[in-house]
Amino acid sequence: MRDGAGEARGSVAGPSIALVPAFGDVDVTTTPRLRRAIDALIDGGCKRIVLNMAEATYVDSAGMGMIFHEIRHMREHGGLLSLTNVSPSVMRALRIARVVDLVPVSAQGSRPQVPALDPSAMPLWRTTVWIDPDDLGASRERVASLLSRMDLSPDDLFDLNLATGEAMGNAIDHTDDRCALVTVACYPDRAVVDVTDCGCGFELSPDDDTPEVGEGDERGRGIKLMRLLADSVSIVRRQQGGTCVRIVKLFRP
Repeated sequence: MRDGAGEARGSVAGPSIALVPAFGDVDVTTTPRLRRAIDALIDGGCKRIVLNMAEATYVDSAGMGMIFHEIRHMREHGGLLSLTNVSPSVMRALRIARVVDLVPVSAQGSRPQVPALDPSAMPLWRTTVWIDPDDLGASRERVASLLSRMDLSPDDLFDLNLATGEAMGNAIDHTDDRCALVTVACYPDRAVVDVTDCGCGFELSPDDDTPEVGEGDERGRGIKLMRLLADSVSIVRRQQGGTCVRIVKLFRP
């Protein structure tokens, strides 16, 4: 992952995913900056943008128009825009404007609780894929084909593919790139993806804060983005050495 355009004031971006904070209300004074930042990311090839509305308490007609424009712009490029950490007042405005019918919108504190998986539970099916460091794209396609067999909405499938791809890239980038594996398991209520490697090992529970990142440190950024895309992300050291990143996406009723 790399830092996004300067207009985004600290947005986190990569080839496929970007997190753009609104930094306050989305109105006629702030909309031009946000529009330039998001347009630059889309035109640069970004396929998934999460607009973080945590600091926004108000959206006016200019802001609403910008959101509709970026939804269309992103769809024209085959990508997905979503809004997260939306306050109650802004959520009401988005519902009235029917934005919630067009893209994923999540309220502040709305992340679902992921119940622990019963240790005795058996998956409906499970498949393991070796990550080929010489053709990471082909490995991602094989995993995407497996994930497409699950009962996920198109948006949830899109996000799970991106989160898994991020973990696969990290496994190749941070470790001996010849021993990385992806195990995809389908349970009655969830998709579970385990990405394992044989590196030095790293650990972070689902409730732990992501590590602080400096200008060249990509690990914390990748973890933060995976957590935005999945319902749960845990990272544990394996007893036999290396790291296991577990990504969980619940099936929606």
